[in-house]
Amino acid sequence: MDYKKIFCVVICFLSFYFSFSQKNKIETVYNPKEVFDQNFYTKNGNEFRASNGAPGAKYWQNRADYTLHATLDTLKNELSCNETIQYTNNSPVALQSLWLQLDQNTYREDARSNFYTAFGRNLHTQGFQFENITITSNNKTIKADYIISDTRMQLRLPLPLVPKSKINISIKYHYNIPGNFGGRTDYFQTKNGKIYEIAQWYPRMCVYDNIEGWNTLPFLGSGEFYCEYGDFDYTVTVPNDMIVVGSGELQNEKEVLSDQQIQRLAKARNSETTIMIRTVEEVNQSNAHRISNGKKTWHFKMHNSRDVAFGASKAYVWDASKVNLPDGKKSLAMSVYPVESAGENGWGRATEYLKKSIEFFSKNFFVYPWPVAVNEAGMAGGMEYPGIVFDGWHDKAGELYWVTAHEIGHNWFPMIVGSNERRHAFMDEGFNTFIDVYAADNFNNGEYAPKRDGEYAPGKGNPADEIVPLLNDTNALNMMDRADLFPEKYRHPVEYFKPAFGLVLLREIILGHDRFDYAFKKYIERWAYKHPAPDDFFRTMDNESGEDLSWFWKEWFYNNWPLDLAIQSVSYKNDDYKNGADITIANLQKMAMPCTVEIVLKDSSKQEIQLPVETWMQSAMHTIHLPTTQPLQSITIDPKNMLPDSDRGNNVWKE
Repeated sequence: MDYKKIFCVVICFLSFYFSFSQKNKIETVYNPKEVFDQNFYTKNGNEFRASNGAPGAKYWQNRADYTLHATLDTLKNELSCNETIQYTNNSPVALQSLWLQLDQNTYREDARSNFYTAFGRNLHTQGFQFENITITSNNKTIKADYIISDTRMQLRLPLPLVPKSKINISIKYHYNIPGNFGGRTDYFQTKNGKIYEIAQWYPRMCVYDNIEGWNTLPFLGSGEFYCEYGDFDYTVTVPNDMIVVGSGELQNEKEVLSDQQIQRLAKARNSETTIMIRTVEEVNQSNAHRISNGKKTWHFKMHNSRDVAFGASKAYVWDASKVNLPDGKKSLAMSVYPVESAGENGWGRATEYLKKSIEFFSKNFFVYPWPVAVNEAGMAGGMEYPGIVFDGWHDKAGELYWVTAHEIGHNWFPMIVGSNERRHAFMDEGFNTFIDVYAADNFNNGEYAPKRDGEYAPGKGNPADEIVPLLNDTNALNMMDRADLFPEKYRHPVEYFKPAFGLVLLREIILGHDRFDYAFKKYIERWAYKHPAPDDFFRTMDNESGEDLSWFWKEWFYNNWPLDLAIQSVSYKNDDYKNGADITIANLQKMAMPCTVEIVLKDSSKQEIQLPVETWMQSAMHTIHLPTTQPLQSITIDPKNMLPDSDRGNNVWKE
């Protein structure tokens, strides 16, 4: 016997064995207690916000009703206004002072918004210029005692505003409208005249709630808005040749429109197709021959809204059509845009996009509540307000559809469901991006589907794969961080894409369509025209789906944990497939998820095994004992690639 040769063979075998073992050794950082710890909700439900996620029996919120009379000076590019706010204190607390938002002050050279990023604003205005401020209470009017701090104003009251009482605030002011550096509000030149997009144009009441008290975070530009609900009655006086479109419904058609325009609008209110109210030819002809003399005042009203905005121009092409709402209700969708934007590949289909989006969201989530919706073309390039959206005047085809659906979708989040955008951006941007996904699938048999918001162009990649770099990024913020904290690198991935994809995971994998849809609609119904916080959403979804989802809220919303499921080993009992197979799955990273395991047998027949999230409740390893009558051909975790698995290479075993 050649012992030397045998010794060499043994050494080679042992070297191979230990090399194979080390190569396939599974190391995990998964900790079940960290995922499934019970102390997720740190506060019990109370009389204001119930433990099931609904408003409590004594839920309250304050109210702000506005009367606004604005004049637009197109030579000075200045807006002046007389504003009256009737503020109602429904809280159980006597208010010693009142706080208002002054968003136009963000354009001042000394504004805080110029310093919170490395790129300050180069162009500036003087912000709000106040001429007179008074308060009226108990039939007594006095000059207001106030201070201004950046984008906030504090009114210091001579006597506290006691619960269930009202106060009137009258403000006379003017400001220079920022040019195209305004971002969300601006004016710019087209060949037929200037277009004005007017937003954040009046001092607005800050929200006083039972979570923060006064919400006085300054407006820095990234975090958006948090506003009280109320009724709006406003007028806009402009040169005679201008068209004004705004939030709410026009009250004085006969005073500002031609007979022909009135007739066309009446036709549009009952038309499934787009009707021209003011054509390209009429715009060109009007601006070529007509000299404007005098002024017109356009009068609008909007009920139960948190804000209003408007657009004004003599350059507008204008079209409209009917919106069909559930239970036989209807609304009016219309678009205004310069002649440069016209055409079937451009804004000629804008009203169609608007109409179909509203119809889809109304049918599937909550009925659109206002009589009119406006799509306005301008420089703002994608900004939302109740009843009106500002979209890019150069947008075309799919890009215009996507921005239209997304911006009008904001009328559900946060215009109807009034969350705090300045603190919790995911509750409006993320939820809205989620409903966009299904709207795009539905529109015109998926003409512009799929709509995705990952790292790559929409529809070009699998969102489950596109989010993996974010989950693996140890520097990434989480969704619960304040909106202004996000640098641009993380703003879209964390505020839009991750929460939207998280809701897709809930609907498609964790809960299923029926349970998710029921709970999600309950959330909207409960918090329509109210002020939900993240816990109100989480608790509603838990209670109405009948599922403790605290593990998911923790890992997906409060943390940025990665996921890596892997096939650790596959073996036959006693080395014979007739005795059955043992398949061991390992959870290598911090996130837990339910998953599908696909088994393909030698004859190519398939079966699927569903592993619930409880699979990972006690251990990072799970062994499937599978009866077999023939050898296995392959095993795959998550065969449809729906989970954000960071390493798909260890998801597959092949014979």
